[in-house]
Amino acid sequence: MQTSDIWKPLAKGQMPRVYEAGQFIYWQDTIATEFYYIVSGKAKCFLSAPSGAERTLTVHQTGELIGEASFFDGQPRVSSAVALTRCEIVTIDRARLEETFQRCPELPFFMLQYLAKTVRLLSGHVDGTFLRADRRIARYLLSQQTEEEDAICCTHEEIGFAVGVSRVTVSRVLGELERNGFLATGYHRIRLCDRKALDALVHSLPEER
Repeated sequence: MQTSDIWKPLAKGQMPRVYEAGQFIYWQDTIATEFYYIVSGKAKCFLSAPSGAERTLTVHQTGELIGEASFFDGQPRVSSAVALTRCEIVTIDRARLEETFQRCPELPFFMLQYLAKTVRLLSGHVDGTFLRADRRIARYLLSQQTEEEDAICCTHEEIGFAVGVSRVTVSRVLGELERNGFLATGYHRIRLCDRKALDALVHSLPEER
């Protein structure tokens, strides 16, 4: 089963709701009685500070879930989500989830894997502050869902928002990684050529500067 196909059973028989670019899907600090499956489009999850500052956690694409962590732990949402492009999204509540689990008994295992990835992502945002920009960018790329040829669909702005660096820094780092043969860049597309090298970069010891 392709990664993008795993959650399709959740949408079976459901009519997606359309969110236009800029429209909020859910808000930080609200109670999570449901989570969402992106049938098509791209959405951003981000944290908001009382000062008004924002920090992007991740950008979700077609075939991914959003808002699931708070749904399962029963606590208020720790982030907000907004559509970056026109999105078609299916809402999943407890009854819908239980019915789907009965039809697809293999799905709970994939759900546990997805939740573990979410926890790892949030942990990465905590300790990622102490990583150099190239390591933060490499780790972000490795965490993203890939398409054919191990490629990621994203922009330099999206990467910068997600890891907390400027677009100029993202462009510089991607250029260095491409010259080293770790990846290849294209228009809104990055192909991971050497995952082992990127992972080694993330886990390498910091250099004295």
